[in-house]
Amino acid sequence: MAFNKIWYTVALGLLLPFSYAHTDFFTSIGHMTDLINTEKDLVVSLKDYIKAEESKLEQIKKWAEKLDQLTDTATKDPEGFLGHPVNAFKLMKRLNTEWGELESLVLKDMSDGFISNMTIQRQFFPNDEDQTGAAKALLRLQDTYNLDTDTLSRGNLPGVKHKSFLTAEDCFELGKIAYTEADYYHTELWMEQALKQLDEGEVSSADKVYILDYLSYAVYQQGDLGKAMMLTKRLLELDPEHQRANGNMKYFEYIMAKEKEANKSSTDSEDQMDKDTEVKKKDYLPERRKYEMLCRGEGLKMTPRRQKRLFCRYYDGNRNPRYILGPVKQEDEWDKPRIVRFLDIISDEEIETVKELAKPRLRRATISNPITGALETAHYRISKSAWLSGYESPVVSRINTRIQDLTGLDVSTAEELQVANYGVGGQYEPHFDFGRKDEPDAFKELGTGNRIATWLFYMSDVSAGGATVFPEVGASVWPKKGTAVFWYNLFPSGEGDYSTRHAACPVLVGNKWVSNKWLHERGQEFRRPCTLSELE
Repeated sequence: MAFNKIWYTVALGLLLPFSYAHTDFFTSIGHMTDLINTEKDLVVSLKDYIKAEESKLEQIKKWAEKLDQLTDTATKDPEGFLGHPVNAFKLMKRLNTEWGELESLVLKDMSDGFISNMTIQRQFFPNDEDQTGAAKALLRLQDTYNLDTDTLSRGNLPGVKHKSFLTAEDCFELGKIAYTEADYYHTELWMEQALKQLDEGEVSSADKVYILDYLSYAVYQQGDLGKAMMLTKRLLELDPEHQRANGNMKYFEYIMAKEKEANKSSTDSEDQMDKDTEVKKKDYLPERRKYEMLCRGEGLKMTPRRQKRLFCRYYDGNRNPRYILGPVKQEDEWDKPRIVRFLDIISDEEIETVKELAKPRLRRATISNPITGALETAHYRISKSAWLSGYESPVVSRINTRIQDLTGLDVSTAEELQVANYGVGGQYEPHFDFGRKDEPDAFKELGTGNRIATWLFYMSDVSAGGATVFPEVGASVWPKKGTAVFWYNLFPSGEGDYSTRHAACPVLVGNKWVSNKWLHERGQEFRRPCTLSELE
């Protein structure tokens, strides 16, 4: 008997969509799209492996069925069966040759192609840092947009195209990551969600004992001793021999007894102190809370009187020859600081060109260390960026010229066009674009002075989140593809305008692409002359 050869192919070339090593995937949705293609190709490779295994088993099955019938007949009358010389020959042949071939087939490893692909691709896979970064992004989105765990777990987010949900095991994993960061608040939220889904009957590999172990400790760390004891009791009902839980229960009971003695006498002054603290919390809005409220669209509202001073217009760049016959649409977003938006200011074709030029160069965005001046990554800036020069592409050169024509500022001393793509929950927390007085060396190496103004292109629509907000004044500017916003960072005197402190809100749903141009003081001496007053 001759066994057919089994052939299966895997296109190794298709599994190499990018040649760069691991580069913080979670900080850029643009780079994460490559992982989708990688996973798709791995699925194709896996299916090829399954087909090869199925083909192998089918051949073994046919051989077994054939031999089953043959041996049934032979065993009923062995001498009569072997009395036929052909049967005698074929028996010798089967046992000497064909059973050996079958053994080789059974031992043949059909996984070589798939394992080779996995080995090649593994060097480009996300690592623990990416998984932790993506998990922290979910927690950040939860806090910024006031989302409860059930909403996130069920994937009920605004503007989603592809709804997805978190399993109990996923929730447990989020809780564990929060736990390793000593973030017991989020540990409690996500362990409770995992427990809730298991209690509702979800089939999962997550173990209630492990969940309750983490949960009880997280609750204890937050000072809720009664709840910690209740959870530990539930754990012991499931596993009475759990060593740590038994030890914890004894400790909790000891602490509870001591607290009862200490709390027998409580004074009215303590109650009043608590009330004063509560009032203070309500009245005082730190920057973080203002920032998050603005991200949710709950910020300060401009008075009708101020709103009446905001206009939209056709703008010709102060009689710039390029725009006299074809002015651009401009509208006021805010009055102080003055923030204006230009509409339909960059075409879809230009956007795609800029993105294609930037994609291969995208690297984790950095910030300048205020003490050392060195560039470094930061947890409060989750994005990747690339820099494009005007000489590289006529499109970039044309964009630079457009910025100069419409702002009236010299772009020859400006920084290169920075292109940024935000990652999972991508954000940039409140910051200034200009160098403050305590940062005298901020842009010293450029030799072009401070950043006088910022021009920001929105190169994509964002389904939810992703606003540019100004916490000092309560302004929120929402992304709109093809538009750009512009504001001055410095007063004409050269002093910094601290009301321009701004932030990029986390992207809740969607993919945010922006590009910006920072214009500097040098070259603007006659284009924007100084004034005598510091704040003018």
